[in-house]
Amino acid sequence: MSAEIKVLDSWVLAEFATPEALVDATRQMREKGYAGMDTYSPYPLHGGSEALGLPPSRVPFIALGGALTGMITALAFQTYMNTIDYPLNVGGRPTLSLPAWVPITFELSVLLCAFGIFFGLLGLSRLPQPYHPVFESEEFRSASTHGFWLSVPTAETAVKPDDIKNQLTSLGATHVTVVTGEKE
Repeated sequence: MSAEIKVLDSWVLAEFATPEALVDATRQMREKGYAGMDTYSPYPLHGGSEALGLPPSRVPFIALGGALTGMITALAFQTYMNTIDYPLNVGGRPTLSLPAWVPITFELSVLLCAFGIFFGLLGLSRLPQPYHPVFESEEFRSASTHGFWLSVPTAETAVKPDDIKNQLTSLGATHVTVVTGEKE
């Protein structure tokens, strides 16, 4: 019989009045050495990814992999079926007729590219993640309409939450709170 160990994690959650203030505060907090931060806003922020220090997106490589897989698969299937398995000589047409295979090759490339992007984004975003303790904060509900929020995890730093609160307030946060949640 195993006992579940529950660890309490906490996040300092700060609201900013403007998107520019949020991006500037995020950049300054990252420069101070804080990691694992996340921003929340009703729309994408210009410069937000750079302020968080996120690496370049891997989605284009996933899309290329899906498209190449679709192209190779379509060409291989059609080559096997039309030249090896069941070759037909219809009107003197060559058995290896690449121009006739362009539509199917294109369609399968697009299909596997779209599936790759969809499932790749789910995996890269670690979705579905239906719950996060910061969602329990009553003030945080404004993140989907008009609020600009920054969450700083305290588990990855040796700094006390009160010190992080003071730093965020000095950077222009209008509302700062500490949210605690359980992590199994």
